Amino acid sequence: MKWLFVLLLALAIFGGAAWFGYNTFVKEEIEVQKEQRGEVTPPPAVDVSLPEFEAAVKLRQDGKLTEARDALVTFIQKYPNGKHLDEARDILGEVNTEILLSRHPSPEKVEYIVKPGDVLAKIARKLKTTPEMIMRMNNMNGTMLRIGDRLLISHPDFSMVIQRKSNLIVLLNHAAFFKQYHVREAKLPQKQPAKIMAKVAETMAWKGGKRVGLGSKEYLASTKWIRLAGAPAYTLYAVPDATHPNLDQPPPPTGLGLAAVDLEELSTLVNNRTPVTILD
Repeated sequence: MKWLFVLLLALAIFGGAAWFGYNTFVKEEIEVQKEQRGEVTPPPAVDVSLPEFEAAVKLRQDGKLTEARDALVTFIQKYPNGKHLDEARDILGEVNTEILLSRHPSPEKVEYIVKPGDVLAKIARKLKTTPEMIMRMNNMNGTMLRIGDRLLISHPDFSMVIQRKSNLIVLLNHAAFFKQYHVREAKLPQKQPAKIMAKVAETMAWKGGKRVGLGSKEYLASTKWIRLAGAPAYTLYAVPDATHPNLDQPPPPTGLGLAAVDLEELSTLVNNRTPVTILD
């Protein structure tokens, strides 16, 4: 029986040494070779930005719009190549418009008291804004004003950047990001200059195949377009969405199609002084 004990002891010693050698040298070399051939999936990277992103979203959900805006701006600056960048930009744009196009108080808004002889277009020209923006900001259903009305007025300085390859229209306010709109469809000539400088020529409202004006009763339910000067192929037109499933105005031959609700909003923000840059 002594020889059996010696045999088992030898097997334990040499077997342990072999197992240790395999795990220390052979197995490690095999794993290195697999990784070099791309056969090994590396462990997922830790998303360090997620807690800050979720905290910013929570502020927006709680109705703390100013705090949410500040948190999202900080997030985008801190993680310019982060996993949640595009989503953060979308949410920041929604927060920015919620603040601007409502009576939500913010430092960039001033109060204007309607005086005798005031009309909406006159106030808009005087204060360098648009009638549509004043109406949206003050929850107005029409253009009629009463003496003594207290209107909130903002003075944004918008410009647009159309990014063809990413199918985005980025709206800047005082050269800083304000909101991005996703292009749903693009009908453009094949050959385009790498860079085009243009500007908004006019916003257009259509109802029943006819142009309608701001003061008409059909205006609020009309289909909006934006025509550009210097880039006639880039008319921005509305395409059906969940809010506007049926549009009675056919699209132009060329242009960029945005969700009708997005174009309705964008046409409120820009005017015929808004510069437009078109890039690849």
